[in-house]
Amino acid sequence: MRRLLYEITESIRIALTQIFANKLRSMLTALGVIIGIVAVTLMGTAIRGIDAGLENSMSMLGNDILYVQKWPWGGVEDWWNYANRPNIRAEDAEPLNRIIEATPNSELLLAVPVVARGAVVKANDNRLGNVFTVGSNADYGQLSNVDYVEGRLFNEAEANAGRPVCVLGFDVAEALFPGRSAMGEDVLINSQRYHVIGILAKQGSFLGLFSFDNQAIIPLVAFKKNFGTRRGAELRIKIRDKNRVTEAREELQGAMRRVRGQLPGERDNFSINEQQAFKAQLDPLKAGIALVGLFITGLSLFVGAIGIMNITFVSVKERTREIGTRKALGARRRTILLQFLIESVSICVIGGALGMGVAYALFYGIHLQMPALPVRFSSDLVVLSMALSVAVGILSGFIPAWQASKLDPVEALRYE
Repeated sequence: MRRLLYEITESIRIALTQIFANKLRSMLTALGVIIGIVAVTLMGTAIRGIDAGLENSMSMLGNDILYVQKWPWGGVEDWWNYANRPNIRAEDAEPLNRIIEATPNSELLLAVPVVARGAVVKANDNRLGNVFTVGSNADYGQLSNVDYVEGRLFNEAEANAGRPVCVLGFDVAEALFPGRSAMGEDVLINSQRYHVIGILAKQGSFLGLFSFDNQAIIPLVAFKKNFGTRRGAELRIKIRDKNRVTEAREELQGAMRRVRGQLPGERDNFSINEQQAFKAQLDPLKAGIALVGLFITGLSLFVGAIGIMNITFVSVKERTREIGTRKALGARRRTILLQFLIESVSICVIGGALGMGVAYALFYGIHLQMPALPVRFSSDLVVLSMALSVAVGILSGFIPAWQASKLDPVEALRYE
């Protein structure tokens, strides 16, 4: 065991000596490995970032919510069928809640009407366009566990009376009232005055595309007065157990058919959407990233492995007399095999480390330029990348190392 450790240590020393004696050749040889490691690292970073961003966004929306809407979130084939559907009405929430209350052991807890539009919000000389403005009732707060920096959501009395009160998203409050609190101030939403009674804590964005902090929430009655509801609404239904989505969906389908007065055999004139649809739509994107990343990684590592194998063969030829001398002095085949195998692995490990450095620099640059983009650099990727580097080094260096270990010492000493 001690002899083996000595042989490994000595082989590492010889390998590093050869690599640094031929820096340019070693760097060019490792280039394929560097590109491959950069590709696999960035691919893993992108896929993990998408997954993390989706999970974070889903938790903000509430991962125990079903959405009753006119259109499905997935692909639409029969476009005219969906276009001719009647709009979902905010008033449908009331009979739906009565059905839920009357159903023993219902999988559904609560139906909340929600309407939304983009609006212009002003305060003094500050103005924001396309603020996501939501109209709902006092139960809206039960849909997700959002914290408040200050204040609260409107209560049932304020909601039923249509009081001109609002809750602002964090970014909206910061932009309209820089350097001071928006609590107790008045804002104009589509030229109608609202009193700020709450400010939401910062929530971030949905996959870097839609900001949860760019919103304003007002009572549904006030929303109807200001915007109208000709475009229809949606119903958000909180379910009892997020692990029983299928059962809750089936129950909701039957309840909505009763609310909409549909006869047996008629097609549903509404869609029930769930967050799983977002994941299903992102799966092709992740698959595409993985396919491109694996192709580039495989091609780069293959080219790198061929280059390392070629250079190792050249190294064996250059040092044939040295191999003969060492064998004549009693070196074992194992010692010669380890020497050249460790040399090829060392080139790959150095290339892998450089590739990780390049990948991290690119990751850091992307993060600085687009901090909202969901990218995540994890230690698992470091382990995977270095394991790939070692595997490439072993596979590409084994045949030349095996050939070197089998050289006859007499023939090797005669080699010119």
